[in-house]
Amino acid sequence: MFAVLKTGGKQYKVQPGDVLRVEKLAADAGEKIQFNEVLMLGGDAPVVGSPLVDGAAVQAEVIDQIKGEKVIHFVRRRRKHSSKRTKGHRQKLTLVKITEILTSGADKTGVKAAVGAGSVPAAAPKKAAPAKATAEAAGDDLTKLTGVGPAAARKLNDAGLTTFAQIAALSEDDIAAIDAIKIKPEWVEQAKELAKG
Repeated sequence: MFAVLKTGGKQYKVQPGDVLRVEKLAADAGEKIQFNEVLMLGGDAPVVGSPLVDGAAVQAEVIDQIKGEKVIHFVRRRRKHSSKRTKGHRQKLTLVKITEILTSGADKTGVKAAVGAGSVPAAAPKKAAPAKATAEAAGDDLTKLTGVGPAAARKLNDAGLTTFAQIAALSEDDIAAIDAIKIKPEWVEQAKELAKG
């Protein structure tokens, strides 16, 4: 039985016992990993995925983190006073040995998924909510006040004013004490009306 798996933007046809050099994975030597992107299972009854085979996986053991052969990039421009430039590169690779091909039940194995060293892991923390959503959740939409745009609303929030009720309760002395933004008396009147509903 064989499988065609995808990792690091490349496809590999593998069988149990094969040793592969793949793009660098975030795993240490001796660790067991699982490739979940299986494109095809071959054998007596081949299965072709669309694009992946559901529940299939290939398990492997990391042998070592290695570097590929050195590649030289040489540039020379002809003519008088020409220039030359030489650059070398060694690609970081991971050496893995294929141990098992699973046709189903890949999600129940509990083996760490093979993830590239530069990519985000599958169980990444959720992104923070956008600033607009958090401002709305924290208080009222202050841009409803005439003359208050997004920048002024941000300055009001930084000054600790997040609701219409807070702005409506401001006295002349409170308005004079706030240095972050100049609060107009019309805003206070509008805030009183909007706070009522």
